Amino acid sequence: MLEAWAEWPAECLAPLSWTASECEERWRRGVPLLSDVLVPILPENVEPLLAAALEFLAAIGEPEEVLRRFARAWDQGEVGPAAFFPSRGRVGLASLLTDFGLRAESTSFLACGALRPALDRYFAGCRIHLTEGRWDLGVCPYCGAPPGFGDLTDAGQRRLACHVCGGGWVFPRLRCPFCGTQSSKDLVRLEAVEKEEGYFISACRQCKAYVKELDRRIRWNAGSALIEDWGSPHFDVVAIREGYWRPIASLIHLARRA
Repeated sequence: MLEAWAEWPAECLAPLSWTASECEERWRRGVPLLSDVLVPILPENVEPLLAAALEFLAAIGEPEEVLRRFARAWDQGEVGPAAFFPSRGRVGLASLLTDFGLRAESTSFLACGALRPALDRYFAGCRIHLTEGRWDLGVCPYCGAPPGFGDLTDAGQRRLACHVCGGGWVFPRLRCPFCGTQSSKDLVRLEAVEKEEGYFISACRQCKAYVKELDRRIRWNAGSALIEDWGSPHFDVVAIREGYWRPIASLIHLARRA
């Protein structure tokens, strides 16, 4: 899938050309940019990306009939890229589960796999407009997806990362990005039995959600947020065993079956 991303022809999609004031007007209203624009992503532009993600799901045991039903609907134009767009409280349309049987975990993975290069390209010109204090919600200011990973920067700030569009934003360290609670009794830090310096899990007792995080002041040579997330499934195991969940599936969630 990463190879498919690297080979994706960026020239097929022009970046959004909104000015700082146009972006800030949406952010003041708490509206992610994707919610207020029609993105010209054509199905044929992302088909190679979607195919690679579907092949991965098939390889790890996603039911063949589920994937076949979805692929048939895609080929017939019944569903398109917008079916995977984030919306309030979820990633992708609810009908992907009811009509095709795609689990929420699989849907979030397909959204990332099929859309990330395109949305990264589309919002590239808007990244510079997001200044500190312009956005304080726990979803991506560009596409509206929940965070997939978190970093502590050299300045000690918490920067959440979006796996769906590649965006990032500064967020308070003592607040749950999923439910917004700031109660110290509800915010906990989980660690693996064999501690790895710089890595930790931020979890919330109130909503039972978690996000893995990395202190880059310690791990200055670590990989990107996505690579660090996918490369640390043992931390997800810790959180799962403690009864926590995450809205953007990690690779280990894809392999699990209820």
